[in-house]
Amino acid sequence: MNTDIMELQIILITGMSGSGKSVALHALEDAGFFCVDNLPPELLVPFVALEKANKASRVAIAMDVRTATSLPLLPEQLAVLKSQGISVKSLFLDATTGTLVRRYSETRRKHPLSQFNPDRPETDQRRALVDAIEHERELLAELREKAHVIDTSIIRPSQLQGYVKSLITTSGEQLTLVFESFAFKRGVPGDADYVFDVRMLPNPHYEPELRHLTGRDAPVAAFLQEQAEVTQMLEHIQLFLNHWLAALARDHRSYVTVAIGCTGGQHRSVYLVEQLVKLFSDQWVTLKRHRELEAL
Repeated sequence: MNTDIMELQIILITGMSGSGKSVALHALEDAGFFCVDNLPPELLVPFVALEKANKASRVAIAMDVRTATSLPLLPEQLAVLKSQGISVKSLFLDATTGTLVRRYSETRRKHPLSQFNPDRPETDQRRALVDAIEHERELLAELREKAHVIDTSIIRPSQLQGYVKSLITTSGEQLTLVFESFAFKRGVPGDADYVFDVRMLPNPHYEPELRHLTGRDAPVAAFLQEQAEVTQMLEHIQLFLNHWLAALARDHRSYVTVAIGCTGGQHRSVYLVEQLVKLFSDQWVTLKRHRELEAL
């Protein structure tokens, strides 16, 4: 393959400390990216220029709050690259505060912004950790707003790797629709732009012959297709998205995540995600995730 004519693909990974950035970086390394962790923001533009001169084709860069003093420079650096015609796809990894506290407690690592004092009572140390996490959220708020967010709170590392690898196959120049099924009993995905609750629809779980199947199986799909409420819900979601997607694209949105939730994330939400992907894939780039099924 002639790298001289290949466009340089740059993935920028930011996010909360403890949210899985190293897992995402390893996934990109496996996918053939040259990966750099904790690059100071002020070096971004010269680093990209160097990689272009070296005829690089795929580069992944991780930045986080460890470079807090220069982090405010990052939006300006990204604007410079954009003015040079260089596209950067930004991924932001997030997780709930409770999840991050648990991960730090399990690994006994020190948060980059925490003022750890071993002489403090455990309750005071936890409070200091929570304060550090919330301060980090404030520092990263602008970067989160301009990136595609992946909530890693309850997904396994292998799921995160799969999400990252699927996202790098899409073009950052056009809007990508991400449809995700989930179970309300395990929490609403924190990366969702729109959430539709379909728990009021007829539930195949109560049909003994369908209980152990999923919304991807033909018998479940046939059952749900016979339910007028399911058809109406699908039409309403389709109508809503058809009305607003063009406006979101004009607003330079790269990704829109639409989450469909039912009680267990096995039947109704899965079926609707499968149908929505079919309906929208001709007009938009679409990706699908089944959070609970992929966790099995």
